[in-house]
Amino acid sequence: MLGFRRAFAALLPLPRAGSPQAAAMSTLLISQERYAWLRELGLQEENPGVYNGRWGGRGQVVTTYCPANNEPIASVRQGNLEDYEETVKKAKEAWKVWADIPAPKRGEIVRQIGDALRQKIKVLGSLVSLEMGKIFVEGVGEVQEYVDVCDYAVGLSRMIGGPILPSERRGHALIEQWNPVGLVGVITAFNFPVAVYGWNSAIAMICGNTCLWKGAPTTSLISVAVTKIISKVLEDNKLPGAICSLVCGGADIGTAMARDERMDLLSFTGSTKVGKQVALMVQERFGRSLLELGGNNAIIVFEDADLNLVIPSALFAAVGTAGQRCTTARRLFLHESVHDEVVAKLAKAYAQVRIGDPWDSDTLYGPLHTKEAVKMFLDAVEQAKQQGGSVVCGGKVINRPGNYVEPTIVTGLPHNAPIVHTETFAPILYVLKFKEEEEVFAWNNEVKQGLSSSIFTKDLGRIFRWLGPKGSDCGIVNVNIPTSGAEIGGAFGGEKHTGGGRESGSDSWKLYMRRST
Repeated sequence: MLGFRRAFAALLPLPRAGSPQAAAMSTLLISQERYAWLRELGLQEENPGVYNGRWGGRGQVVTTYCPANNEPIASVRQGNLEDYEETVKKAKEAWKVWADIPAPKRGEIVRQIGDALRQKIKVLGSLVSLEMGKIFVEGVGEVQEYVDVCDYAVGLSRMIGGPILPSERRGHALIEQWNPVGLVGVITAFNFPVAVYGWNSAIAMICGNTCLWKGAPTTSLISVAVTKIISKVLEDNKLPGAICSLVCGGADIGTAMARDERMDLLSFTGSTKVGKQVALMVQERFGRSLLELGGNNAIIVFEDADLNLVIPSALFAAVGTAGQRCTTARRLFLHESVHDEVVAKLAKAYAQVRIGDPWDSDTLYGPLHTKEAVKMFLDAVEQAKQQGGSVVCGGKVINRPGNYVEPTIVTGLPHNAPIVHTETFAPILYVLKFKEEEEVFAWNNEVKQGLSSSIFTKDLGRIFRWLGPKGSDCGIVNVNIPTSGAEIGGAFGGEKHTGGGRESGSDSWKLYMRRST
């Protein structure tokens, strides 16, 4: 492996001192002493973005940037369609080896991956902060979630299987047999560049599948760093590296994955718009897809709610990760009797949010991921004003380097305003007033997405109505806690335009297998 890395480096022309290439490399963050820790993850100025047992890549070189200052971190040589074709073939060959290994033994490999991630948790969490932009504690927490899923998958590897059913024929039995689907493609988004791959790969692996990962181009360094950790575990166990393959790339690679009949399951996390295109391409070939798309999530606060719970919960749900979680609270329905009080207290809490560099321990709120996201934020605020909304706080770009915007509260809009029904991946909270339980339950459900929802109340009957068939239509239904955040032991996913897929816990493993009776 080391020999190949040296060979790969030898293929790259050495920059001459004083040359434009040398000057460009010197401006990369990875070349600065402060960011020397990036090399602990095996990263360098230019990194191969394809792994299938060997590292390579013949596509264009893409530089990734730090959202906190918009300075270049390092670059990744993406894969092209030729790289993709080679990687699929190697992943299919690797499956023949991997599928023959007993499930508990596969679980042992996943356990080792979890341990390897534990050893790198702080430095990998720092990379998540640097490249994605979320605060350091969230970056570390995301890696911890991958570790936790590995632990969960280890136990699951001894439990997966089907029942033996009574047969109506004398001397016969019905056996429900579960087998791996084969090759699982995983396309992940920028906002959770580690955890979502972990949810998919750890469960897919113990089920006997191989994986091919395409992360977001803007978080390619994270994809490379995670794959380096996994590949070492596979190589140390003398297993084919292509069991967990990587092809960094853009829409051409994603389209190839969606249309490829050799891709036995395609898990896609991203926007509803792109997810719909992916679903149609997969369905056209009668393939399997697992979709985790957008969420226009609501918190409902009734007159009997404990406001000491409401304020920090609404703040965390709306402002955490700068509003870039799929489970971020975007709508806050307040009973008319508590509306003004909650808005005043929430605005005061917003003013106390510590904004700064994501890797500083005191920071609670970091930047948006890209400059384009800042523009979408400003456009959404302007639309909200045009549709009758009033900005209580925020609404502007913060005058500092990077992609920082003010966390924003908007009041005065009707529940069915077009902007309220539009998921904007930014820290904008639309506060809406209601009178009756029946109407607000209907308002919660009237948006096209159905990911997460929450109510705050002490009324036990109302809680069970909320959880029941006429309550929330979302995949995640909370009571007296925020919309954001989820535990790995439960199935994660949503309904309607959120895609209907389920990942992580409960019986989500069945999506990665095929059933025979």
